[in-house]
Amino acid sequence: MSGDGMTFAARLLDAGMKKVFSIDWQMCAIKLPSVFNDLKDILASGHKEAIFAASDALKSMINYCIDESLIKQGVDQITLDESRMAGPTIIEKICATVESLLGCHYVAAWDRVFEVISAMFHKLGSNSPYLMRGILKNLEDMQKLPDEDFPFRKQLHACLGAAVVAMGPETLLSLIPLNLEADDLSVSNKWLFPILKQYIVGARLKYFTEKILPMIERVNENAQKLQKQGLMVSSRNDLWSLLPSFCNYPSDTAKCFEDLEKHLRSKLKEEPDIRGIICTSLQLLIRQNKNIKDDIGQDMANEHVLVNYSQQVATENLRELEIYAKDLLKVLSDVFLKSTKDEGGCLQGTIGDIASIAEKRVVQKLFEKKMLDLLKCTQKANKVDNSESSMQIDESNDVSQSVPRERLLDFAVSLLPGLDAKDIDLLFQVLKPPLQDVGVMQKKAYKVLSIMLRSSDSFVSLKLEILLGLMVEILPCHSSAKRHRLNCLYFLIAHVLKSEAVKVEFLCCLTVHDSKSKDDSMTWPEVFLTEIILALKEANKKTRNRAYEVLVEIAHAFGDEERGGNRNNLYQFFIKVARGLVGKTPHMISATVKGLARLAYEFSDLVLTAFDLLPSTFVLLEKKNREITKANLGLLKVLVAKSQAEGLQMHLRSVVECLFKWQDDAKNHFKAKVKSLLEMLITKCGLEAVKAVMPEEHMKLLSNIRKIKERKERNQGAKSEETRSHVSKATTSRQSRWNHTDVFLDFDGESTAGSDTEYLNGRTVSRANIRLKENLPGHLSDKSDDKPLDLLDQQKTRSALRWSEHRKRKSRLDDDEVEVDSEGRLIIRDEGEQMKEKPAESDYDARSEPDSHLSARFGTKALKRRRTTESGRVYTGKEYASKKAGGDIKRKDKLEPYAYWQLDRKMMSRRPQHRAAAKKGMASVVNMTKRLEGKSASGALKVMSMKLKRTQRKGANK
Repeated sequence: MSGDGMTFAARLLDAGMKKVFSIDWQMCAIKLPSVFNDLKDILASGHKEAIFAASDALKSMINYCIDESLIKQGVDQITLDESRMAGPTIIEKICATVESLLGCHYVAAWDRVFEVISAMFHKLGSNSPYLMRGILKNLEDMQKLPDEDFPFRKQLHACLGAAVVAMGPETLLSLIPLNLEADDLSVSNKWLFPILKQYIVGARLKYFTEKILPMIERVNENAQKLQKQGLMVSSRNDLWSLLPSFCNYPSDTAKCFEDLEKHLRSKLKEEPDIRGIICTSLQLLIRQNKNIKDDIGQDMANEHVLVNYSQQVATENLRELEIYAKDLLKVLSDVFLKSTKDEGGCLQGTIGDIASIAEKRVVQKLFEKKMLDLLKCTQKANKVDNSESSMQIDESNDVSQSVPRERLLDFAVSLLPGLDAKDIDLLFQVLKPPLQDVGVMQKKAYKVLSIMLRSSDSFVSLKLEILLGLMVEILPCHSSAKRHRLNCLYFLIAHVLKSEAVKVEFLCCLTVHDSKSKDDSMTWPEVFLTEIILALKEANKKTRNRAYEVLVEIAHAFGDEERGGNRNNLYQFFIKVARGLVGKTPHMISATVKGLARLAYEFSDLVLTAFDLLPSTFVLLEKKNREITKANLGLLKVLVAKSQAEGLQMHLRSVVECLFKWQDDAKNHFKAKVKSLLEMLITKCGLEAVKAVMPEEHMKLLSNIRKIKERKERNQGAKSEETRSHVSKATTSRQSRWNHTDVFLDFDGESTAGSDTEYLNGRTVSRANIRLKENLPGHLSDKSDDKPLDLLDQQKTRSALRWSEHRKRKSRLDDDEVEVDSEGRLIIRDEGEQMKEKPAESDYDARSEPDSHLSARFGTKALKRRRTTESGRVYTGKEYASKKAGGDIKRKDKLEPYAYWQLDRKMMSRRPQHRAAAKKGMASVVNMTKRLEGKSASGALKVMSMKLKRTQRKGANK
């Protein structure tokens, strides 16, 4: 049959299968094995479309045509007919056909074959061990194939994962054992670990307790023996890494958690390296049972495993976990308070989850006890502070005093899910003193408060007025605590803005003041907005990012209709922020401009409004303040990139005139950015439109931009259609995202016309491809083309890497190239002859291409040092060459020809001990020179080889 015929036949089977088999099931069931065989032949055809159609048909047949009666018939015959006198059943024939697909004839279709086998595993379920044992053995053998001969490793692992889901980890490990206790580690099946971790679901905790834990102990004993022999084994932690998977909807939590919990408590105390695994497992058990309705809807692929995991089962599991919550909390609290650092917050998260299901009385008692400990630590720290009030304060002592207080606060906030309103209010009262502290405790107090505000909405509602007043009262804030304070402000403002009436009141009293400190006449909206705007200029990057996020979230609360906002409220908020432009300090003005740029970038409706503010920002540029200029150019960059050409045309003249008001200043740092903005304007509005509004004295710059653009277009036009398509895909596949570091950068390289991503994130690509572009072949790199290499173009990037490696190999071969005569004999020349025949590299133009990238990357000093070394103007040994005979001779007032002393910069040090350390190696150099003096080259090599052999014999004897 031809390829088209096979494709048609496969599609016909796939399309009409369900209808045919529903008409005459008994007759069609008998014909199933023959149909499978026919489709098997299509898979061996080598036609891609036919293979896809046939594999889809096979999967459909497995899903719709194999019923429970066929499976039961096959399993019963296998289990009851031990002599195997009866012939194979229909399901056995089908499984044999599927197993034959793993033969070498079907290697081109193995990726699709694995999908068919996975469908078979899912269909057979727990009966898979009876019918799929041979297939499982073949899959195990295929795993041992080398990577270069087997490109379907990912599909194979997915197929084995289907086997894990179908038959469970217990049955799979009985058929494919891990073999971790074998003397020969090469026979172990450690490759199973990632598959088991990903696909185990609905397993038994009892199996882990009775089988895996003893195996861990045995492997641990073997590991200790191997460590004494100098070998390292990590199988023990690999086994522990299976615990979270066994806690993924286990089928016997209520029955078997008691035995497992005893082991977990002891391991939490004794073995810190597996605490994260244990905490993850406990969190998984608790959260899955608490959110059983939501989780089961997301796990429909495993519904046959979770069919018995009902709400009643989850309630019984939580009741069982609650019994042991007290003991687990006690152990976790001791571990947490004694540990110096909680990696990833796993301990805190686990404490919170256990506190959410534990009895309220247990959690309250533990919380009160730790609050007393915190009170004692605070009193002790106050005594220390009072005793040192008249002396110099030791910062290290201050930090040591604050560590236990910080840990106690972290532990207290972890218990929040199990605390009532009275306990939360107590924690709030405890937080007030450290919030006003200017030391390290203030950062921790703000962090704890932000968690409280995020997790307890009822607490915010009850204490809203007190919280707002407190946040104004405890100003100023240390810079290290600023990010967590911003989180607190966001949660408070977000809570306030839930009411439409409060939004209007909030906008009425909102403005921006040029002050970092609090003022009695300022309302809390004014204080908070001013603080958020000023935080946009913080030195800490995380704080700046959080300030931008808080500003945008507040704007969304005003503008999003689903949150009760509207466009008019958003516009009013934008105008309120813009009032900061009348500030007295450059710091406040530049921070306001940055905030306006971020809002204009986020909301397209504000772009035209931002253009109306340009006259005010143009006036600010006349101040020639670098901080203000930097922020304003960033705002212009955002507006040009986000606006449409029609709207930009109206403001084109004012924008262009503004850009050249301060160009006469020879010391400014923004000429490259101005050029980049002009290129963007040309791309948006066209060259003629920009030329019409361009000042006459700056026409040369416009002409330069035009010539560069034309050259780039010519170079791009010379590329093939395939290359252009790759570039087009690469430049349009990414989406623009905010990056204030790029928008408000001092310097900006030449930008390329294109999407917003190129405008706002262009520097990210240009730096990354500098090295790739140095050694490109001629057809991939044009020296006159300033466009950076597109790293998303796979074809060009791979060619660049291959060419770079080729150049390195070629240079190594050129350096070691052997000269031979016409008869094939080696030609050995003296150094003097080589110098005569090979011209010095200094004869080349100093601006030649091989050195151009060095000067750009390392500066002129490195380039000068390189040329000096290669040109022979430093020590080369040529002065020792004899003019009358071969070899070297001694020269007066010079070192002996065979002496070599490595240059050490310590010789120039002013410290005697450094110079003495640098001279230690000279004695061995002089001794070696005396031993080799007067010997030929072969004699010198003989002496060195004998010395090396003696050294090796001494080492062997030891």
